[in-house]
Parts: sequence; structure tokens; C-alpha cells
Amino acid sequence: METISTLLNNASSFAWGPVMLAFLLGTGVYLTLGLKAIPWRKLVAGFKTLLSSRKEETLEGDITGFQALMTALSATVGTGNIAGVATAITLGGPGAIFWMWVTALFGMATKYAEAVLAVKYRETDELGNHVGGPMYYIRNGMGKNWAWLAFLFALFGMLAAFGIGNTIQSNSVALAAEKNFGIPNWVSGITIGILAGAVILGGVKRIGQVAEKLVPLMAIFYILGSLIVIALHIGKVPAAFMTIMNDAFTGTAAAGGFAGSSVWMAIRFGVARGVFSNEAGLGSAPIAHAAAKTNSPIRQGTIGMLGTFIDTILICTMTALVIVLTGVWTGGETSSSLSTLAFDTGLPGFGSYIVTIGLIVFAFTTILGWSYYGERCAEYIFGAKVIWPYRILWIIAIPLGALAAGANEWVKLLWLLADVLNGLMAVPNLIALIVLSPVVFRLTNEYFKNK
Repeated sequence: METISTLLNNASSFAWGPVMLAFLLGTGVYLTLGLKAIPWRKLVAGFKTLLSSRKEETLEGDITGFQALMTALSATVGTGNIAGVATAITLGGPGAIFWMWVTALFGMATKYAEAVLAVKYRETDELGNHVGGPMYYIRNGMGKNWAWLAFLFALFGMLAAFGIGNTIQSNSVALAAEKNFGIPNWVSGITIGILAGAVILGGVKRIGQVAEKLVPLMAIFYILGSLIVIALHIGKVPAAFMTIMNDAFTGTAAAGGFAGSSVWMAIRFGVARGVFSNEAGLGSAPIAHAAAKTNSPIRQGTIGMLGTFIDTILICTMTALVIVLTGVWTGGETSSSLSTLAFDTGLPGFGSYIVTIGLIVFAFTTILGWSYYGERCAEYIFGAKVIWPYRILWIIAIPLGALAAGANEWVKLLWLLADVLNGLMAVPNLIALIVLSPVVFRLTNEYFKNK
């Protein structure tokens, strides 16, 4: 066990080390410059396009553009927004939040390019479903000589899904439900499995229908709860922002149970947790956007980029402000325990339920979104015949993850393995984004020139 843990730790350190983080952030910077900051300049227009896409029922595709974004958000809005933000602050200090913002702002261009290429190079499978994502735009955009790279992405995605998108999520739900409500792990696991199965067996259309209702509702609930805490500490808000900005460039001194952090630690953990939260560059979200009902890759691109903005700039910022405003980040707590303490300090007797309910619902929606990602990766490798066996296997794995809630060593190994596979997913996708960037730039220029 120790040998495996050491190997995975080393692999994770490499997969999420300085080279990978520079690759992820650098790709976002390059695409932002090449697009002349269109993801920033067209932000309001993107939200207008998102709202209008709810009525695009007659266009080619399986789900509306709105449902595609909500499906993508269902997979990204999760433990990273609650536990990931807290971990970034614990390890990198409040300054890590500034670097999360930077990662998100440039990650918008990455998500935009992913969605554009997903629609541009999507296909229709033998069942009539619209399929796409990095494996398809690598093969169809870069040529069949690069099919091996597409295969690697699909392989990493298929395997990573069972970790980051399934067992780890059900494990988090089981822990939260047992700690706060006294619900046994096996009850949580079976309940989640039944509820998720009822959605997943209906395919992407049912996932999209559930996501378009559940994701906005949960996001609004979490943001409103955060805003109440922020309003109760409104006088400290300017100081909180100053702390975040100053510590981003000076590091954070040791205080209480906080050991202190350097500028490099703020950058490293801010970028790493930011990418973990919004998944910009990992190549997961374009799989959902490829199914959108649209006749324009650019329109879906302007919708796709909103995922990073909503996930990190809005939801992660809410968690960060609550933690910094309540001052509990120096106490030595970390992960979801720190977020729970912060909300409970801000709203005694009620705040912890915001985090608990948020974790449970966000984790549940992540299971739905990643089931689709993993299924599409598996279909790319094995064909449509694998879809139903994959769905059954996915549903069986959910309670197994919940039952492992007490096995800390196995859970740690799962987290490490998921980290490694997520990092490996990013490599083929980032290569494709850079190679195919001229296509993204050309389509974008033509679209907005004609507009």
C-alpha cells in the first residue's frame, strides 16, 4: 500500500507540477491573446445567448445549449468549489484566491475554444446521438495520424471518470450525511445509486433535463447563503479583498494554526485548485457541448466560456469570502471542514447545513455529468455497444464508493489516482487546442465580422 501511495504521490506531483500548471495557464493566455480577449468582451453577450438557447429546439443536436452548459456545470460545480477553495487557502493563504481568479479569466478562453472545436468536429454515432469532445477534434481536426492521441484522451477520461466523477463523489456524500445527519454510509450509497440510475439510464437528454433544473437551483441556494454571511460582515469586505490582493504578491505570514505561505505557494495552489474546480483545459466540458442543439460553433463557444466564470469567479469566490471574512482560516482546519466552520461561524446553527446540502447536491450532479463524459470516452474506444454495460457498471460503483467512506487509505489512493488521470487527460487536449487554435481564431473572426 505504501509503495503504491508513494508512486501515485510522485506521479501526482509531476502531473500537477510547475510544467503542467504553466502549460494550462499558458494555453489560456495564448488563446485569450489570439481571440483578442473576446471571452471577456463578449461576456454579457454570452449570457444573452445562453438564455436564448433555451428555445433552440429545432436545431441539430440532442440537448439545448442551456442544457449543455448546465450538464457541464453539473460535472464541474462540486467539491472543488467548497473543499478545493478551502484547501487552496489552507496551503497557499488568501492570496491563492487571486491566482484562482487569474486562472479562471484565462480559462474562459480555453473553455470557449474547447466548445467551438467540439461542435465544429462532432459526429453522429450509430444510435443517432451527437458525439464530440477532444478525442473527436483530435482525430477529425488534426488528422488520423494523431488518432493515438485521441485514444489516450478517451482512455484517461474513461478511467478518471470512475474516480473523480463517481466513487470520490459518493464517498464525500456519505461522509457528510453520516457526520451531519447520522445516515449510515450504505443508506447514502444505495439512495444515490437509485436516484442517479434513474437519471443516467435515460441518457444525455434526461441528464440535461435534470441538470437545467437542479444546477441553477443549487447554485442560487449556495450563493444566497454566502451573500447572507457576507452581508453580516459587510464592513470587513474591503479588508478581505485587500488581504487577498496583498498576499497574492507578498505571501502570507504564519498566524494561529496557519503555517504561512510564500508567493509561489499561493500561485501553485491557486492555479491547481482553480483548474481542479472549473476543469478548463482538461477536455471534459466539450463532451457535453458537442451534444448542444446549435448551428454555430461560435455561439456554443460563448455559452461554454460561461462555465468557468460561473464556477470560479462566482461560486468559488463566495466560499473564499466567507472563509476570509469569518477569520477561521488561521485555525488549522482544512478542506470541507474549514468551509463548514466558516459558514457555521457566519451563520451559527444554520451555516453548516449550507455546506452540507451544497456538498451533497453538488456531488450528486457531478456523478450525473461525469457519467456522460465517461460513457462517451468508452464509446469512442469500444463503440455504441458499450453504452449500456458502462451505465450499469457506473451505477454499481456509486454505493461502493460510499461504503469506502471509513477506509481512509483507500480514499486517499483514489484521490491520488484521480489527480494523476485528470492531469493526463489535459495533455492531449492542450496539444489539440494549440494545434487547432488557427481554426478557432478563423471561425471567430468570420463570425463576428459578419455580425
